[in-house]
Amino acid sequence: MRSPAELAGAAPLLDVLRRHRSGEAVGMTSVCSAHPLVLDAAVAQAVEDRTVLLVEATSNQVDQYGGYTGMRPADFRDLVLRSAERGGLLPERIVLGGDHLGPNTWRDHESGPAMAKADDLVRAYVAAGYAKIHLDCSMACAGEDSPLTDAVVAQRAARLARVAEEAAVATFGHSDLVYVVGTEVPVPGGAHEAIHELTPTSAEAARATLAAHREAFSSAGVGEAFDRVVALVVQPGVEFDAQHVVDYDRERTARLRQVVDDPDAPPTMVLEAHSTDYQTVARLTQLVEDHWAVLKVGPGLTFALREALFALATMENELVPTGERSNLVDVVDQVMLARPKWWEGYYEGDDREKALARRYSYSDRLRYYWPDPAIVAAHERLLANLRRTGISLPMLSAHLPEQYARIRAGDLVADPAAIAVDRVRDVLRGYAAACTNEPSRSTT
Repeated sequence: MRSPAELAGAAPLLDVLRRHRSGEAVGMTSVCSAHPLVLDAAVAQAVEDRTVLLVEATSNQVDQYGGYTGMRPADFRDLVLRSAERGGLLPERIVLGGDHLGPNTWRDHESGPAMAKADDLVRAYVAAGYAKIHLDCSMACAGEDSPLTDAVVAQRAARLARVAEEAAVATFGHSDLVYVVGTEVPVPGGAHEAIHELTPTSAEAARATLAAHREAFSSAGVGEAFDRVVALVVQPGVEFDAQHVVDYDRERTARLRQVVDDPDAPPTMVLEAHSTDYQTVARLTQLVEDHWAVLKVGPGLTFALREALFALATMENELVPTGERSNLVDVVDQVMLARPKWWEGYYEGDDREKALARRYSYSDRLRYYWPDPAIVAAHERLLANLRRTGISLPMLSAHLPEQYARIRAGDLVADPAAIAVDRVRDVLRGYAAACTNEPSRSTT
């Protein structure tokens, strides 16, 4: 097990946010994925762009029991550090965050047991070295009316902040944790229903959220920690479902984005945007300019990874005899049909429409299945097969032309895993351009 002391803490993140608050149009990409190839892509992008890497684990993905990935917070930390070591990124350039930490996973429990588990969740994240803590207690527990009031949400968040502060002191002797609060957040995992338009959070609602948390933190004896709230999660009017993307419209957020300039707002506070996946680079740039200085992306990265791996599987079908193929695409669908928990209820329509959604949807519910042993075995066989046959460049040009161009230019090796990683980096290049206000150094 690695030591949490290897990590940077929140200092590199604070550096960027202070620059933003001083007037620079800079921000941070928050990578929300546990897939090893996505992490390798994020590390490579941070190395090439000479930036800090912010990686966040979500509460249903990684928890004290293992989450759906089978990883506890320390396990995920070690996974990130191993990727960084392979890619040559120093640990002091990595910030780890915990996303949606609260009772979400246990909302079918009554509030007492659910919050007790949330306490333990937060302790595990803090002890493992996560420095950016998003406190999300917006969901009602069993027997409660929904939605919860601002006061109840804030009181529960303050309780978790106190737990986090105590855990930091017990582990490190002090606390320099930074916090993210906000109740108007997309549901973890993506929208269940078709969406076509969203109303941004009102400025009044954002100010009420901040006021409730300020009062609750003070009442819980952690008033000083409120000054370390570095981001407020509010809805800028962006989201996606299986088939649609709602694009950012800055004309609808003029009053909302002024909240960061309120005299009683925490000194380094910016806005944080969830579900920014699939926004254009121009829209991402506008979000950063408009004070959404933390841009979270997750499904969009595994969507790109799926595109690459399925394209490689199509090439494999032409290069490898039938009995030796990985059959990755079929294996994935078989596993999803056998265990529909993670996609059922998200995809609408008849069997054909659901089959297409399982493979192609923006929601990318497929991402929950990559750790399955049968899919891992098929993935590994795909890579081994293509390494044995070699990559056909004319065939690659037909399926992944950007990666073909980089191989021809000498900027990418013709290895199937490297090709998949580079396809993920196509997404990250757009975020890098938006967050640095200049083209990514690795953009061709």
